[in-house]
Amino acid sequence: MAAAVETPMTDDLFAKVDEVKQANPDNRCTKYLTREYYESLDDEQKSLLYRCVKTGLDNADSGLGCYAMKPSDYETFAPFFDKVIYDYHGAEEGSKHVTDWDASTVGDGGVLDVTKLGLEELSMRVRVGRNLKSFNLPGLMDKAERIRFEQMMLKAFEKLQADASYGGKVYSLSPDWGEGVANPNLIDDEKYNELVKAHVMFKDMDADPYLKSAGISSDWPYGRGCWQSDDGQCIIWFGEEDQLRIMCMKRGTKLNEVFDRLKVILDVVESIEGLEFAKSDNYGYVTSCPSNLGTGMRASVHIKIPMLTKDGTDAKAKEVCKPLGLSVRGTGGEHTPIGADGTVDISPRARLFIKERDIIAALYVGIENLMAKEKEAAE
Repeated sequence: MAAAVETPMTDDLFAKVDEVKQANPDNRCTKYLTREYYESLDDEQKSLLYRCVKTGLDNADSGLGCYAMKPSDYETFAPFFDKVIYDYHGAEEGSKHVTDWDASTVGDGGVLDVTKLGLEELSMRVRVGRNLKSFNLPGLMDKAERIRFEQMMLKAFEKLQADASYGGKVYSLSPDWGEGVANPNLIDDEKYNELVKAHVMFKDMDADPYLKSAGISSDWPYGRGCWQSDDGQCIIWFGEEDQLRIMCMKRGTKLNEVFDRLKVILDVVESIEGLEFAKSDNYGYVTSCPSNLGTGMRASVHIKIPMLTKDGTDAKAKEVCKPLGLSVRGTGGEHTPIGADGTVDISPRARLFIKERDIIAALYVGIENLMAKEKEAAE
């Protein structure tokens, strides 16, 4: 297990909770962490819950301010997490997530073709976060567990590499596998920086104060890396905020193509003995952050909206997209600039209490509605 974190005295803890609550009333961690509930826990539970909420206390500007440390935390600490989750996702108390990947009835017989909206090829991407039932979540993993997780994942990567439609290569950042065991997939800094620049690999997590406070970035860079298919369209990150970020992308006109291919890869990974994804009866697939629970999915496209971005920012685009249920990001992801030609990254906001098939359908409808707004802005 990860190195121990000293749990503060109760008075000190709730003095900090009150301080953060005054600084940022929107911090859901301090909004729902009550002294009465905390004092009802035994010492071991208090210690674990403190680790879950530490990031929200260290970073007052957090919107959520908490991460699960074990797959079971959402049940163990339900009186706390339930309130955070229902608030963040805007759901009624008691809502239950349903998983459904069957997209055969969406669009035109399961086909979502953007050429019918007057568009040409788009950059399309669908990704999910996943964690394994048999491991602690990243915030509680120690170096040995991170290495063990990486080694277990090699079974899935080998199966994908043996399939001619995937092939691919594993790129690892783990300097070694302990006890003098060399890592055969280790890459150097030059290759790592090349992959980061190409958006194939994730950036140094230890530079993120939210992940650092939560212990998620601990032991960097052990247990971190990725697999990429030969065609470059499929990537699996391991060791990031969630143990796995599994994604498919391509340029094309049919949104369902990346969605369908992603489902196949997920089935391949979970077909390996011992690789069972962590799930919650109420919240679907378990993720470290409550924001990604349920589907753990983000389906997005890069789309040009020059009229809505003519001031050089995405402010108007966000104003238009919010009531459409869409999130707007820069072309390099969150907190990155929009394209010089007005290209933005859009995706449906919902993750939880929505079916996987409905997310991809919502993206298609969102594109249609957004292009109507772009046309209005041009008139």
